[in-house]
Amino acid sequence: MFVSWLLVIKIMITVKRLPEWFRQDLPDMQKIGEMKSLFRTSRLHTVCESAHCPNMGKCWGEGIATFMILGDTCTRACRFCAVPAGKPLIVDPEEPRNVALAVKELNLSFVVVTSVARDDLEDQGAEHFAKTIAAIRSLTPQTKIEILIPDFSNRWESLKTVVAAKPEVISHNIETVRRLSAKVRPQADYDRSLKVLENFKGMDASIFSKSSLMLGLGETREEIIQVMQDLLAAECDILTIGQYLAPTEMRRHLPEERFVPPEEFDEYRRIGMELGFKHVMAGPLVRSSFLAEQGYKDCLERTSAISSQSSAKSLG
Repeated sequence: MFVSWLLVIKIMITVKRLPEWFRQDLPDMQKIGEMKSLFRTSRLHTVCESAHCPNMGKCWGEGIATFMILGDTCTRACRFCAVPAGKPLIVDPEEPRNVALAVKELNLSFVVVTSVARDDLEDQGAEHFAKTIAAIRSLTPQTKIEILIPDFSNRWESLKTVVAAKPEVISHNIETVRRLSAKVRPQADYDRSLKVLENFKGMDASIFSKSSLMLGLGETREEIIQVMQDLLAAECDILTIGQYLAPTEMRRHLPEERFVPPEEFDEYRRIGMELGFKHVMAGPLVRSSFLAEQGYKDCLERTSAISSQSSAKSLG
């Protein structure tokens, strides 16, 4: 019945592959059933299901999900991602309103909206993001919105479109270190991703920017710190760091090189905060949208504190 979640459970309990720190409590299957029914009747997709997220049971059990717009088929075939790749279907014009209705029904104070890559569209999906943000604002104006965007090929007009819609957070994931980038996501580009973050931050500095990094693909400590420095140079505010888990054993998907222990993630969180991020979340099960509202709130507090210190200095 719950095919996607059963697949996640199968992955998570494969003892020969996963260390003990990946163990989680069994989810509330009744709540998951209610969530799945809501999404299916609304013709909606979630990245929780499509990406085989290991936190799906926990999040869905609390009535939280990350909406994935523009269909469930990606025009790119990144070697870390479980989302199906191929020729996408036509864009559903009712999707923005359906997402907004689901946000209202779930009574979400904070929502994350992401998408597949749509290189087949002229604006690569930017206007659809803007319409979705507008639809949510019209039904639940109090809801804070984070969008996780593909790179839009760094097209200026597409970036302007999503920035003009004024989400609270715009996220674009760097995913891995420079050396491994071409192998991990061959249709993307490390420097282009940095430029995307830099460009939309330059358009509106009041919108928090965010990126995410996977570990366990063969990167070194020095390379991880270099990614942090590169992201900070692009004015990135929030960083999440998690363990890469191969979605399948298919040739398309890269195998894990190693499982990074929790204490290493703790160290990277400390380093990231010392370097200057406003919020860093790091851990084996951390994913880009996991507990996203906490990152937003921490950014607000840190920004307010920095502003207060600056005001005090100028008065002094």
